[in-house]
Amino acid sequence: MSLPLKTPFPPMEALLVEELPEGAWQYEPKWDGFRCLVFRDQASVYLQSKSGQPLGRYFPELLELFGKLKAASFVLDGEIAIPVDGAFSFDDLLQRIHPAESRVRKLAREFPATYVAFDLLVNREAKSLVELPLRERRSQLELFAKRFFPKNDRLLLSPATTDLETARHWFETVGGNLDGIIAKALDCQYKSGDRTGVQKIKKLRTADCVVGGFRYASKGKAVGSLLLGLYNESGLLDHVGFCSGIKDSERKALTKKLEAMVDPPGFTGHAPGGLSRWSTRRSMEWQPLRPELVVEVSYDHFTGGRFRHGTRLLRWRLDKKPRQCSFEQVWASRGRGLDRLAA
Repeated sequence: MSLPLKTPFPPMEALLVEELPEGAWQYEPKWDGFRCLVFRDQASVYLQSKSGQPLGRYFPELLELFGKLKAASFVLDGEIAIPVDGAFSFDDLLQRIHPAESRVRKLAREFPATYVAFDLLVNREAKSLVELPLRERRSQLELFAKRFFPKNDRLLLSPATTDLETARHWFETVGGNLDGIIAKALDCQYKSGDRTGVQKIKKLRTADCVVGGFRYASKGKAVGSLLLGLYNESGLLDHVGFCSGIKDSERKALTKKLEAMVDPPGFTGHAPGGLSRWSTRRSMEWQPLRPELVVEVSYDHFTGGRFRHGTRLLRWRLDKKPRQCSFEQVWASRGRGLDRLAA
């Protein structure tokens, strides 16, 4: 490519903080998708993942979309998402990472991807903008989007605000489409691979879960993680995730307690999965428990019937009956679309 930025180009990252910063900041939604840099150089279009890997083969409809833009040179930073029933579906997004081209193209026709742009790194004159402060890059991005983005929902400009109250409103009211809020210093340059000047604030939620099983730690015969379950509409206990935040001072006594409660099947609905390319046989072995213990955990995202990431153990709920731990507590609204964030 003849662009001033060469691939792989590490995107700017964000530092996780607990509160929205105040002052000279721009606030944006943190979309629930795949981070992606788009490189367009004349007839060539290249999609790069956050880790520097090519994404084009998994999103052929985006290659076609960017190839048709009248701007022949540019580099965009943004997020790939797949809208399903009015909300972004991370599960449908994951299905795109498939080895069969026929499968990928079938999914692309059925549920075409959307790209949400939030930064412009190279303009249509093939000039790098990374040394400009965010306030100038955002202005150029808005002009670029107004001139070149098609009038549809496939290529969108991410909302942004400098008003703290608006950002707080987004943080409190958005749902499944978002992981939280991104705050960017208005005077900050685009620092490739760095977290300076960008912060992310995630909305943590809590849920009461049944402990349906546990896994031993990789070393020694002590409990390493708790396997969490929720009761579904059929009254069956589904495995929904894990929690590993067990204090060392409590591990020995907890292991003894759990070993005395081992009793198959543990989960009567969906059970923990088997081996995958990333797991070992030891890491996937688990012990089923009588469904008698309840824990309260904090989590950042729940999708596809599971906690997206590991949860944090907050406390044991001796006052809670296991049958009270249902999916209802995590069935929040599907989230707000781009067109409703300003409401």
